[in-house]
Amino acid sequence: RWCFFSIYFPEINDSEGHPSSSHQTLKGTSKWATSLENLLEDPEGVKRFREFLKKEFSEENVLFWLACEEFKKTQGKKQMQEKAKEIYMTFLSSKASSQVNVEGQSRLSETILETPHPLMFQKLQDQIFNLMKYDSYSRFLKSDIFLNHKKCEEQEENPPEAQTAAKRASRIYNT
Repeated sequence: RWCFFSIYFPEINDSEGHPSSSHQTLKGTSKWATSLENLLEDPEGVKRFREFLKKEFSEENVLFWLACEEFKKTQGKKQMQEKAKEIYMTFLSSKASSQVNVEGQSRLSETILETPHPLMFQKLQDQIFNLMKYDSYSRFLKSDIFLNHKKCEEQEENPPEAQTAAKRASRIYNT
């Protein structure tokens, strides 16, 4: 099974060329490393990415993206109006506490908040997603936060005792 997978996805191997997980489905850092989408689907990935962005002084990007995702699920006009206003005041207004840097935010006036719809922030959310994908995400994958988490995961999957026992067994049978 892994042969097929490693032929078509050669990048999903550890440093020795072995599949990065003993399971067929990727999880944790291996999954995060395949795409920003996968990273943002995993609560632990979001937590680590936020930690990284905070150090880069750009945590507002992922917070805005998450707020927009949550906004899309909002039911009822009153709740949508409240959430839309909250997103606007937090991320888009010129007085916003966590202002994101997007084109066209000045055209988004407070009057649009009166008639909200689930995709009203989509264009701005896409800009922020692309900013993260082509800028912060690649740096995150090289960061100590990501690499240390990956190392911890690998140690959990392959505890040193198990490796030692396997090496002892291979020495016994290979002599």
